[in-house]
Amino acid sequence: MIDARATVEKLWRAARLDPAALDHLTLTGAEPVLPSSFAVGTAMQASVAASALAAAECWRARSGETQQVTVDMRAAAIAARSERYLTVDGGPAPELWDTIAGAYRCGDGRWVRLHTNFPHHRDGVLNILGCAYDKAAVADALQRWTAFDFESACAEAGLVVAAMRSFAEWDAHPQGEVIAALPLFDITRIGDAPPARWPAGERPLAGLRVLDLTRIIAGPVCGLTLAAHGADVMLVTSPNLPSIAPLVIDTGRGKLSVSLDLTQADDRAIFETLLRDVDVVVQGYRPGGLATLGYGADDLARLRPGIVSVSLSAYSHAGPWASRRGFDSLVQTATGFNDAEAKAAGSDAPKPLPAQILDHATGYLMAFATMAALLRRAREGGSWQVRLSLVQTGHWLRGLGRIDGLACPDPSREDVSDMLVEMPSGFGNLSVVRHPAELPLTPPRWDRPSVPLGTDAPVWPAN
Repeated sequence: MIDARATVEKLWRAARLDPAALDHLTLTGAEPVLPSSFAVGTAMQASVAASALAAAECWRARSGETQQVTVDMRAAAIAARSERYLTVDGGPAPELWDTIAGAYRCGDGRWVRLHTNFPHHRDGVLNILGCAYDKAAVADALQRWTAFDFESACAEAGLVVAAMRSFAEWDAHPQGEVIAALPLFDITRIGDAPPARWPAGERPLAGLRVLDLTRIIAGPVCGLTLAAHGADVMLVTSPNLPSIAPLVIDTGRGKLSVSLDLTQADDRAIFETLLRDVDVVVQGYRPGGLATLGYGADDLARLRPGIVSVSLSAYSHAGPWASRRGFDSLVQTATGFNDAEAKAAGSDAPKPLPAQILDHATGYLMAFATMAALLRRAREGGSWQVRLSLVQTGHWLRGLGRIDGLACPDPSREDVSDMLVEMPSGFGNLSVVRHPAELPLTPPRWDRPSVPLGTDAPVWPAN
């Protein structure tokens, strides 16, 4: 039996939090909740529960009040598919996937997965293949490549493509060997600062300020979660970077949205003004990316002593693939999940997991680790660095074990109507998946609507 409570307890111990808090956690439901041979429900329930219990601990630290946290496995799993259930003004959200994104068989019989949602990634792949923007043309062009050669060529060009490997092949890969030796996350003190007082407020993170420098799903879900517990979250995007419309809409709940180009002196000055009053910076650029602009974790700790710097990457901060670009679907493919799920289903074609589970679970784990660092900052002082990656979450998910869940029904939008709520936004009226955790004293909610990128002025609201 896969034990969700034991999974949460391990996360809690790894973050060095008070074990007495676990007495105030209730977990309901059981596997399977989504069609998979992996314990995706357990992974989501544990991730959500850890973050929600950490929020309750933040509330206890500032108010002295305890509360019982409840997380249902089905509710947590549905939250991992939030982008699938999003509607705008009663109709479908903008299309998520590009026309040629997906899995293709190469000339050597092996498979590759292309991620072409960003125009420059799409155009780069088409340039290497020398073919038209058409699925059939891409499939034909890939017959002239081996999977690993194409993966390497695309990586050298800064594109996002992954060859499908088995678990055994990934375990023998130099990057797989590095990941096997890493913890799921690390929380490290990187500077000195006095203990931070909790500001006044009626929610766990009220009065705390977060700069969210992330895109797509995992990082934005972290910001979404911190906002749900009362933090002032400011999404900072560059006017030079592409975005994916339905993800901006879905994960923008609760956030201010500003546009800054950190390569320009004026915008850098604005950013550093914002930093003076910030508590947390969350970033999802490749390891070292922000450091080249002067905003690595050590730089942030110097500019704002007492900061919590949270870093997300695809393939971790260590190993030969540390600087490689990646997304959930590609990490699933490269590290063996698509192959293992396909074999469990009796197929040789890549079979993805039934949700962008690495993204969503990582997002909640980021929020959990962030709040653990805030709790330690309040007790011990200091500046802190938190690091996670999609591939480390994948290694953790794999370690939870396998289940007999492929025959589980795939929930339609009608099947999850009890999980949906209506809310206004800058895009129209939204139907979105509600937060899956229940905290009776401080129920999670989003007070700010999703808005188009760059809507707000780069100024913190008054506490």
